Amino acid sequence: MTILQQVLTVAAVVLGTMTTRFLPFLLFPEGKQPPAFIRYLGTVLPSAVIGLLVVFCLKDAVFTSWHGLPELLGILAVALLHRWKKNILLSIAGGTIFYMVLVQTVF
Repeated sequence: MTILQQVLTVAAVVLGTMTTRFLPFLLFPEGKQPPAFIRYLGTVLPSAVIGLLVVFCLKDAVFTSWHGLPELLGILAVALLHRWKKNILLSIAGGTIFYMVLVQTVF
Protein backbone atom coordinates (compact mmCIF):
# COMPACT_ATOMS: atom_id res chain seq x y z
CA MET A 1 0.00 0.00 0.00
CA THR A 2 1.43 3.34 -0.98
CA ILE A 3 1.61 6.35 1.35
CA LEU A 4 -1.26 8.02 -0.52
CA GLN A 5 -3.44 4.94 -0.11
CA GLN A 6 -2.60 4.78 3.58
CA VAL A 7 -3.49 8.45 4.08
CA LEU A 8 -6.76 8.02 2.18
CA THR A 9 -7.63 4.91 4.19
CA VAL A 10 -6.98 6.68 7.50
CA ALA A 11 -8.98 9.71 6.29
CA ALA A 12 -11.93 7.48 5.30
CA VAL A 13 -11.90 5.74 8.66
CA VAL A 14 -11.70 9.05 10.53
CA LEU A 15 -14.53 10.51 8.43
CA GLY A 16 -16.73 7.46 9.01
CA THR A 17 -16.06 7.43 12.73
CA MET A 18 -16.61 11.15 13.20
CA THR A 19 -19.81 11.06 11.14
CA THR A 20 -21.31 8.31 13.29
CA ARG A 21 -20.25 10.15 16.46
CA PHE A 22 -21.55 13.62 15.54
CA LEU A 23 -24.60 12.83 13.40
CA PRO A 24 -26.95 12.03 16.33
CA PHE A 25 -26.14 15.40 17.93
CA LEU A 26 -26.87 17.18 14.65
CA LEU A 27 -30.12 15.29 14.02
CA PHE A 28 -31.39 15.51 17.61
CA PRO A 29 -30.09 18.70 19.22
CA GLU A 30 -30.47 19.31 22.94
CA GLY A 31 -33.96 20.44 23.81
CA LYS A 32 -35.54 18.69 20.82
CA GLN A 33 -37.36 15.45 21.64
CA PRO A 34 -36.26 12.51 19.43
CA PRO A 35 -39.02 10.58 17.65
CA ALA A 36 -40.79 7.84 19.62
CA PHE A 37 -39.21 5.13 17.45
CA ILE A 38 -35.69 6.33 18.28
CA ARG A 39 -36.52 6.39 22.00
CA TYR A 40 -37.93 2.86 21.67
CA LEU A 41 -34.73 1.66 20.00
CA GLY A 42 -32.73 3.29 22.79
CA THR A 43 -34.57 1.17 25.35
CA VAL A 44 -34.58 -2.21 23.56
CA LEU A 45 -31.32 -2.28 21.61
CA PRO A 46 -28.89 -2.55 24.56
CA SER A 47 -30.54 -5.76 25.79
CA ALA A 48 -30.78 -7.12 22.25
CA VAL A 49 -27.09 -6.44 21.62
CA ILE A 50 -26.06 -8.19 24.85
CA GLY A 51 -28.22 -11.19 23.92
CA LEU A 52 -26.70 -11.27 20.45
CA LEU A 53 -23.18 -11.18 21.92
CA VAL A 54 -23.96 -14.10 24.24
CA VAL A 55 -25.34 -16.15 21.35
CA PHE A 56 -22.33 -15.25 19.19
CA CYS A 57 -19.89 -16.23 21.95
CA LEU A 58 -21.57 -19.60 22.49
CA LYS A 59 -22.21 -20.51 18.84
CA ASP A 60 -19.10 -22.69 18.56
CA ALA A 61 -19.17 -24.15 22.08
CA VAL A 62 -19.66 -27.91 22.26
CA PHE A 63 -21.71 -28.90 25.30
CA THR A 64 -20.75 -32.55 25.74
CA SER A 65 -18.99 -34.13 28.70
CA TRP A 66 -16.67 -31.45 30.18
CA HIS A 67 -16.68 -29.36 27.00
CA GLY A 68 -18.70 -26.20 27.41
CA LEU A 69 -18.24 -26.14 31.18
CA PRO A 70 -15.73 -23.23 31.12
CA GLU A 71 -18.16 -21.19 29.03
CA LEU A 72 -21.04 -21.86 31.40
CA LEU A 73 -18.88 -21.07 34.44
CA GLY A 74 -17.70 -17.86 32.76
CA ILE A 75 -21.29 -16.79 32.14
CA LEU A 76 -22.16 -17.61 35.74
CA ALA A 77 -19.19 -15.56 36.95
CA VAL A 78 -20.29 -12.57 34.87
CA ALA A 79 -23.85 -12.84 36.17
CA LEU A 80 -22.78 -13.18 39.81
CA LEU A 81 -20.27 -10.33 39.60
CA HIS A 82 -22.83 -8.07 37.99
CA ARG A 83 -25.50 -8.96 40.53
CA TRP A 84 -23.03 -8.33 43.35
CA LYS A 85 -21.29 -5.11 42.23
CA LYS A 86 -23.59 -3.78 39.46
CA ASN A 87 -20.53 -2.70 37.48
CA ILE A 88 -20.58 -3.85 33.87
CA LEU A 89 -16.85 -3.32 33.30
CA LEU A 90 -15.96 -5.35 36.38
CA SER A 91 -18.44 -8.05 35.40
CA ILE A 92 -17.11 -8.45 31.87
CA ALA A 93 -13.43 -8.22 32.85
CA GLY A 94 -13.85 -10.54 35.84
CA GLY A 95 -15.79 -13.13 33.84
CA THR A 96 -13.29 -13.02 30.99
CA ILE A 97 -10.32 -13.41 33.33
CA PHE A 98 -12.06 -16.25 35.17
CA TYR A 99 -12.82 -18.00 31.87
CA MET A 100 -9.25 -17.61 30.61
CA VAL A 101 -7.82 -18.96 33.87
CA LEU A 102 -10.14 -21.97 33.61
CA VAL A 103 -9.21 -22.65 30.00
CA GLN A 104 -5.46 -22.19 30.52
CA THR A 105 -5.05 -24.06 33.82
CA VAL A 106 -7.97 -26.36 34.56
CA PHE A 107 -9.46 -27.57 31.28
